[in-house]
Amino acid sequence: MKLYRILVSAVLPLMYLAANAQATDSNTPVKGNFTVAATIGYNSYPSVTALPGNLTDYSASAISTNWSDKKLMVGFEGGWFVTDNWKLNLGAGLNFTHNPGYADVPGTIDGNTPSDADGTIGEIPNYRAVASQYSCTYNIFVGADRYFNTGVKNLMWYSGVRVGMAYALNEQKANEWTSMGTSVAESWNLRAGLTVGVDYFVLPAMYVGASVDPFAYTYNMTTYRPQDGLANLSADSSNFSLLAAPTIKVGFKF
Repeated sequence: MKLYRILVSAVLPLMYLAANAQATDSNTPVKGNFTVAATIGYNSYPSVTALPGNLTDYSASAISTNWSDKKLMVGFEGGWFVTDNWKLNLGAGLNFTHNPGYADVPGTIDGNTPSDADGTIGEIPNYRAVASQYSCTYNIFVGADRYFNTGVKNLMWYSGVRVGMAYALNEQKANEWTSMGTSVAESWNLRAGLTVGVDYFVLPAMYVGASVDPFAYTYNMTTYRPQDGLANLSADSSNFSLLAAPTIKVGFKF
């Protein structure tokens, strides 16, 4: 919620000054304009973690795609007005993370080591290996919006559609004798939704806006393979949302 308060405190003064300005020219977009905006709203990235490779039993559940379970996130949105009233949208993001692995360091403790009430007596503990990890996540969406005049100068509302995909991968391999090879986890989402919003073109090259999805559907598949050679363990889910993913944005038009 801090991000919302920061953005609102920055945007409201601009909207107040613009509403009281006496400019004679319209700032609304025309065919050929491009837009670039920073957004704050629903985080559609999935997140998944590979399972330990030496368990005796495994279970799986699909990653939550409920937008209200997600944290706020700053995102990116680009647009192109193919006509005065129609805009094509594109948004995307990509993350890579690599965690180097470290071998285990055996101590002197084994299953026959005597213990007292305070723990193991005079022995050196074992250090488990730090797994080598590789993670990748990305998110992409495309959409189209139809803009309408509101009767208020430089204020336009729009309705449109969005379709997108998000993907996450995590691979782990530990350098210790109990390791059973590489453990892999994957999760991906397919999302489609209707969008309505409003943009206020504060200046010829700047605008602020807000939007919400009256209806959205998300399908998720989550898959684990905890050991080399094992079959995939999968779970999926379908999510239906009403008045989902409220988003606010500050952008530039050129």
